[in-house]
Amino acid sequence: MVSAYFRPKGFEVICFNDADSAIEACRTAKDWDVLLTDFHFPSMSSVDFTVEITRYLPKLPIIVITPPELAETAVTAIKKGAYDFISKPIHFPQLQISVDRALKLKDLNENLSTLREKVKSSLHEQNKIIGRSPQFLVALDIAKRVASSSANIFITGESGTGKELFAKFIHNEGKSKKGPFIAINCSAIPENLLESELFGHAKGSFTGAHMNKIGLFEEAQNGTLFLDEIGDLGLPLQAKLLRVLQEKKIKRVGENQYRAINCRIISATHKNLSNEVHEMKFREDLYFRLNVIPIAIPPLRDRPEDILLLTDLFFKKFVLANESPAKSFSKEALKFLLENLWRGNVRELENTVERAVALCDSAVISLDDLMPLQAVLRGRLENTYTENRKKVFSFQYGETLPTLDEVTNRYIEFAVKENGGARDKTAKDLGIDRKTLYKRTKVDADSVQDCLM
Repeated sequence: MVSAYFRPKGFEVICFNDADSAIEACRTAKDWDVLLTDFHFPSMSSVDFTVEITRYLPKLPIIVITPPELAETAVTAIKKGAYDFISKPIHFPQLQISVDRALKLKDLNENLSTLREKVKSSLHEQNKIIGRSPQFLVALDIAKRVASSSANIFITGESGTGKELFAKFIHNEGKSKKGPFIAINCSAIPENLLESELFGHAKGSFTGAHMNKIGLFEEAQNGTLFLDEIGDLGLPLQAKLLRVLQEKKIKRVGENQYRAINCRIISATHKNLSNEVHEMKFREDLYFRLNVIPIAIPPLRDRPEDILLLTDLFFKKFVLANESPAKSFSKEALKFLLENLWRGNVRELENTVERAVALCDSAVISLDDLMPLQAVLRGRLENTYTENRKKVFSFQYGETLPTLDEVTNRYIEFAVKENGGARDKTAKDLGIDRKTLYKRTKVDADSVQDCLM
């Protein structure tokens, strides 16, 4: 009756006389869409049958046809992997609805699987390390060779060069790849909270500690802990970190109990820690403990061979994400990409390509698509910067003299604007660390937005 109902509607129906024949056939079946089965077989129950079928075809929707008095057992079959059940006598319009829904479910599962593969592929591409310049290949070769070791690795390079990407690559290629990869930016968290983030704390150990907290060292157990911008770590915390690296034990804030930790340490900084050691800003013993295997990532301006490779990677990524009509770059746009200094390195290049793809409404990305923000900051605001140069230390006779802090803050604000908002370069130019700059500057994202108005 089922075959007679569905075949005229365009369905291909395959019939089996017993459960064993159906199980044998499903081992090689690849194009089944829905399976309709009776509730009872002489050789096995519908529950056992469902379990066997789902072993070979886990995503195949199974509809069980059952007597009303045994509906509870059919529910058990659903828990074991069946999709739905229909009570006897069969009401064919109801069965048709159940089959149609099962077909839609199968299509959704297939689309979801395809989407997952695309996302997985996209994530793989995003985390892919790309480069062919000699300096970059040297760094990559070292990363590959030391990935399987347990030694501490120290990555240096300007902001935006891809230090965290290298750390993830080393983790994924190493012995601890099945463990977690935990990253923390030491300059982004106030020092009074950083100790708790790294080591954890006990309930009541300080104001606001309402419960026990596991630190990042414990979270990274049997994996990798990436300490980014380690050069911004304060001296008291440097001493505690050194002890942890030596003893492989941590103590949560407010506790006396030591806990063994087992995680690989990869650290990174944009600073020259040799100079920091010489100036007594960084402990020499910690520096040598971290700097077992150094890896230096060159800035993008020193690897022009990689600019178009990276541009192509980011272009494909953002065109897919934004469903953009863009298909290529104009010659002028490519010339700009190759000749730009990229002070923000790979991160700036990625942001530039993303913005261009988002702004582009044609098949070709033009120079105008690449440069709106630069044009605003360096062009439209040029007169403002010129005036600022005159006004930084210009005061009117008789006016109240500003405090030294006000003059300092005004000069820092001017320097940040002069560098187009590049705070890392500004801190370097002014001879101060990034924390000091972030505390004193008044230029933030809102200020930049105001400039664009």
